[in-house]
Amino acid sequence: MSGCVPLLDEVLKQPTVGRPHFDSAESTWLAQLRQSERAVLAREGLPDRHNEAWKYTSLRALAQQRFAIGDREAGQRPVSETELHLPGIDGPRIVFVHGVFRADLSSLQEMPAGLEVTTLGQALSTGAASLRSWMQRPIADGAAAFERINLVMATDGVSLQVQAGFHIEAPVHLLYLGSETDTQLAWHARARIELGAGAELSLVEHYAGSSRSEQFATVVSDIRVHEDARLQLIQIQHAAEATTLVRHERFRLASRARVGMHTIEMGGVLVRHEIETLLEGEGAIFDTCGLFVPQGRQHVDIRLDIRHQARDTRSNATWRGIADQRGHGVFHGGIVIERGADGADARLHNKNLLLSDQAEIDTQPVLEIYADEVQAAHGATVGQINEQALFYLRSRGLPLAAARRLLMVAFCREILEGISPPSLREYLAERLTQHLPLSIKG
Repeated sequence: MSGCVPLLDEVLKQPTVGRPHFDSAESTWLAQLRQSERAVLAREGLPDRHNEAWKYTSLRALAQQRFAIGDREAGQRPVSETELHLPGIDGPRIVFVHGVFRADLSSLQEMPAGLEVTTLGQALSTGAASLRSWMQRPIADGAAAFERINLVMATDGVSLQVQAGFHIEAPVHLLYLGSETDTQLAWHARARIELGAGAELSLVEHYAGSSRSEQFATVVSDIRVHEDARLQLIQIQHAAEATTLVRHERFRLASRARVGMHTIEMGGVLVRHEIETLLEGEGAIFDTCGLFVPQGRQHVDIRLDIRHQARDTRSNATWRGIADQRGHGVFHGGIVIERGADGADARLHNKNLLLSDQAEIDTQPVLEIYADEVQAAHGATVGQINEQALFYLRSRGLPLAAARRLLMVAFCREILEGISPPSLREYLAERLTQHLPLSIKG
């Protein structure tokens, strides 16, 4: 099947992946694992619109492109100092350029007690036994081609672990950068984040870039939160405008674990963000707020799948979308309350605005309940700016563009409110104001 898919041809023809090669037992199983996943890719190819999970996202154009695999110059590419910092975020910084760890740009000299950071590149070079838990994970057939591509091709990434009982006060900044290149480039990275029992961590995951050339990137993350641990995760995505970015995150929450997640999606030309959450322990809580703003010809596809597997678990998902010009947004919000998850409480709300006759947002709220005594609610709306509110603001002397901008900011406010520190929240509000669709700037 890959014979007519240039994107996969470039992946499948790579004889070996990984740096450096090593002769330990781990090298054998890793090579076998990657070869096995190559075989599945060759057999199944990329998903098409007949696959329900990709019904609204076409990969036809992407499949016909060829990208150089990896960047030999990633370790030396210049990066502006301004790209490395976010307001109010002054804890440890972990930087990857085109999927390659950059120690010279990172800030890991004064690590707080209880926080351990290693890279996949380091683990590959030593044949660390921990690679098995890092690389081996179940991948469902049919819709997971990009997870397989990542497993086959990734040679670097980060492992971030907080020991049991430790509270990491300063937010950790995990930065993925795309830089200017002369060729179309593909890069891939993996992340493993684990919080021990009773641990606390605030993490800012940041995707940025300035490249005008086309890039294709995948990032796969495994996030494990043990009993009574707390993770506060802020995701900021403003990749370069010619970037195709596919991310898959798998959360596993133990008893009384809690995750609060805020996601802002602004950049890229084709973005697919899959969030898979397993509430495995009694009393686990997952709260997620998100905003996606496709404009121009941007396509942003958000897929949220939450599974309540234990008693008295709770999830709350609040997502907003704004599309203008030919922008296309897709939101799938799926919640499953499995047998035995009695007492679960699940809420999902998705509100969307269309600012152009050519803009489109497809939303799919899905709720499946197989347990007793649960509370659940889900809903989605797609509409336009409230003309009465717009008339009221204009009657008070505001120009049309200013009035529309004010209403857009108000629409986004609920998503931003829970972000801290305040300086970061203000920065994101300003970035959103700059990114807001062109039709409200005139």
